[in-house]
Amino acid sequence: MSEIVCIGSGNMGFALMKGANNNASGLKIFFTDADTEKARCAASLLKAEVINSNAEAAKKGDYIFLAVKPQVLPQVLDEIAEVVKERRNSASPAVLVSMAAGWSIEKIQAAVKAELPVIRIMPNTPALAGKGMIALAASAQTPEKKIAELEKLLAGAGIVDRTEERFLDAVTGLSGSGPAFVYMFIEALADGGVRAGLPRDKALRYAAQTAAGAAAMVQETGKHPGELKDMVTSPAGTTIAGIAALEEGAFRGTVIKAVEAAWRRAVELG
Repeated sequence: MSEIVCIGSGNMGFALMKGANNNASGLKIFFTDADTEKARCAASLLKAEVINSNAEAAKKGDYIFLAVKPQVLPQVLDEIAEVVKERRNSASPAVLVSMAAGWSIEKIQAAVKAELPVIRIMPNTPALAGKGMIALAASAQTPEKKIAELEKLLAGAGIVDRTEERFLDAVTGLSGSGPAFVYMFIEALADGGVRAGLPRDKALRYAAQTAAGAAAMVQETGKHPGELKDMVTSPAGTTIAGIAALEEGAFRGTVIKAVEAAWRRAVELG
């Protein structure tokens, strides 16, 4: 039976624990958080346990999830360093799993002063609905068996893609921050519907389903988005009129700049 400790009980940590819990029988989960009440609420929803100290929590778990903000990670690593180093040569060594933007495997190992097994992941908030995108990169010290087991656990929260660590800052800018950009687009799409006369509830419903359906078409058909766009675009029709308006507003260029800005910020956080 696997055990997971989750240091931090915010949306992302909870989403991944929820996905893992749904995808594995007999899994034992422990939460710890500076906000004890928040940890209790998360634990109660998953029938998990709460531990009041990060150092105590680090004594448990096959995987220790570092589900905290990059700015908080140095303090957390300092609190658990001695415990995880002691476990390194024991019968139950722990794998650190970090989702902190910008924090490289090398930097995490330097902070705990040991070349421990470390896996970096970059998930996104749709994991709360089991529809997340989770990029994963592992240190050389992490056994393949542990990587494969974690991939299986995380699959309950969405698609897991193993990648090279050097791509994770770009992933942060694209799929990590990307849901916020998509939500803004859906909101704007719905606003357009309201301006055209639709009731707000219907406009939002149609906008959300349109975005979900378009994404499914990209995934399921394997066609390039440009080709799918052309399938909707008739000569002198309504769609090309809308596309022309988007291009006048530098729609594609603005989206590219948004991803680039988020990527650059991820690099800065490192």
